[in-house]
Order: sequence, then structure tokens, then C-alpha cells
Amino acid sequence: MALYTALVDTITTYSGLSPAAFFTIAALMFVVYKTVCGMFVDPEDYDAKKPVAATTTTATLPEMPAVSEPVQMGDVTEEELRAYDGSDPKKPLLMAIKGQIYDVSRSRMFYGPGGPYAIFAGRDASRALALMSFDPQDLTGNIEGLSESELEVLQDWELKFIEKYIKVGQIVPD
Repeated sequence: MALYTALVDTITTYSGLSPAAFFTIAALMFVVYKTVCGMFVDPEDYDAKKPVAATTTTATLPEMPAVSEPVQMGDVTEEELRAYDGSDPKKPLLMAIKGQIYDVSRSRMFYGPGGPYAIFAGRDASRALALMSFDPQDLTGNIEGLSESELEVLQDWELKFIEKYIKVGQIVPD
């Protein structure tokens, strides 16, 4: 009993709270800690669980076309590039920046039909990317008249594409 009284007196003295309030707050902090920690997964644990999750959910996911090795396109006109906008699932999904064509098929969820950046597929989207614009008038490779900061934004996009996607060709005049 003396231990209990000493504990209650210590909690009240150091925290200014009643023991019930102190332990309620401590329990809530523990729950918040566990919730926040549960939001983050160790990469090794994620990789270990990934095959199991993939096999259990495959039946419920819509079938996506297999991503094959990028096909080198070589020289392509802007008109020919438009055929690679994702409307034909048998064709690769292509997009150009500053005249360089990249195969973005592996990011079909972003650049394919229904994706947030689908408007850029099958086009040279240099101006739109530099301006951070979804205006169809900006879907062009013409970067004349862009400011220094807009050209820097475009450069950042180009570097991301170089790192992530394979260059498969370049745009040539009609």
C-alpha cells in the first residue's frame, strides 16, 4: 500500500495530473505511437510480404497488358507519335520531351488512358511540362519564349525521364 501511495503522490507531484488522467494520456500516446509506426513499413518487410499480397489480389485486379522491352522507334514525326497515346494496348506508350521520345509504358497508370497525365501521351509535352499546364494548346515541343525558371522546370522533367525511362527515338520534322 505504501508503494501505491508513493506512486500516486509522485505522479501528482511531477505531472500535476491525477493518476487516472496520467494513465489515460499515457495509453492514448501509446495508441498514437503504434498507429503512426504502423503507417511506415520497413522495406525488407514490404518485400517479404509483396509476393503473398500479389498472389491474393491478382484475381480482383483488372488485367494489365504485359510490359515488354521497349521497342526502339528511331526517327518519328509528331503525327506518327500520336498513335502511341495508349489507346491501343498492344502498342507502347510513348511521350516526348524536347524532341526525345521515351517509353513510359511502365507508368501506364499515370500516362495511359484515364491517368492523370494521359493528355501528355503520344505528344511532345515540353511546353506543357515547363509551364506545368494541362491546357491542350500547350501540348507542343515549342519552347520558344519560355522564361529561365520555366526552362529549369523543363530540365528537371527531362532529367527525371532520363533516369526513369528508356529513350526510344526522336521527333523529326514532317
